[in-house]
Amino acid sequence: MEHFPDWLRISIFGITQFIMLVGLFGLLVPFFPGIIVIWLAALGYGVVTGFHTLPIVMMVLITLLMLAGVTVDNVLMGAGARKGGASWLAITLSLVAGVVGTIIFPPFGGLIAAPLSVLLLEYWRLRNLKQAGQAVLGMAAGYGLSFVARFAIGAGMMVLWWVWVWKG
Repeated sequence: MEHFPDWLRISIFGITQFIMLVGLFGLLVPFFPGIIVIWLAALGYGVVTGFHTLPIVMMVLITLLMLAGVTVDNVLMGAGARKGGASWLAITLSLVAGVVGTIIFPPFGGLIAAPLSVLLLEYWRLRNLKQAGQAVLGMAAGYGLSFVARFAIGAGMMVLWWVWVWKG
């Protein structure tokens, strides 16, 4: 990046940092792919500025964290719903409903569709509103844990990128 003029280096840094912050704070919105946005920003930075030893190592670590972040989201939400008594069918349907709801009514359609699908399917299955509600509460607790984990992972990805920028 030494061969770029200062104004361009600062611009590339600023744009990449802005996109990463959008990804990080976008994690507040369920089903927004904030972890992937952060990863894409790092990848774009590497493509623009070039890859050599340290950037390659950092990009591999950032990629591993991205994969962990994408996985932990589904695992913790599903585990929370399961712990609350939801069936695997309800968990699977809620993931599908969340994605479809987000696509049709962004950004909050998924936030409504996922728990509503668990509530309705579990009520239909069990004929017990209290048990269906417990499944939704379990899912909400799992979402809370997954948000904390994804936010920490996203922040870790940004720290690795900062090391890359300042040491690379």
